[in-house]
Amino acid sequence: MIPAIVLAAGRSSRMGRPKAALPLGDGDTFLTRIVRTFRAAGVQDVIVVVGHDAEAIVASFAESDLPARFVMNAAYDRGQLSSLVTGLNAVDRPGVAAVLVTLVDVPPVSAATVRAVLDCYRATKAPVVRPTSASRHGHPLLLDRSLFDVLRRADPAAGAKSVVRAHASPAGDLPIADEGAFTDIDTTGEYERWVSNRPGGGAASTDP
Repeated sequence: MIPAIVLAAGRSSRMGRPKAALPLGDGDTFLTRIVRTFRAAGVQDVIVVVGHDAEAIVASFAESDLPARFVMNAAYDRGQLSSLVTGLNAVDRPGVAAVLVTLVDVPPVSAATVRAVLDCYRATKAPVVRPTSASRHGHPLLLDRSLFDVLRRADPAAGAKSVVRAHASPAGDLPIADEGAFTDIDTTGEYERWVSNRPGGGAASTDP
């Protein structure tokens, strides 16, 4: 069993409004697009970690017909690692082999990319699987269960990156052509450019 965690607890200070609820123009928001993509890739359990503006994000998502579990991180101001650990605590149970993790900032990733990450893990059992393109690393990230306690003990100042770097391997670095896996939308300008530049003016497909 491999659930997914969507990190959506931050203040979205550079965007100025909750990124999770931003519309993509076809009825989807950042969050509904990500959940829809995971579901299309066969992920049955999707956990969304919320914090700042949690009520607004949950209310916006409730307008969709998508299943997801919401978990509150009251300590979201302590950094992204605190939200990841909150998500890990929500999914950690017997039978969970690994977890997929993505930021709510990365809505364009395709279902094909999610499936490729899962297939790579099943073939290699690499402790970290991540989409790569040249020197870039994208989302979703897959973390083996063996790293759950390592992440719980990690230095909050260093975040999860130090753990990921320490356990990354050539076997788990997966070359991906999907630009959506590397599209991190943080600011109003980036959001407006991405929406206006989509082919046909519609939201990108969850499957290429």
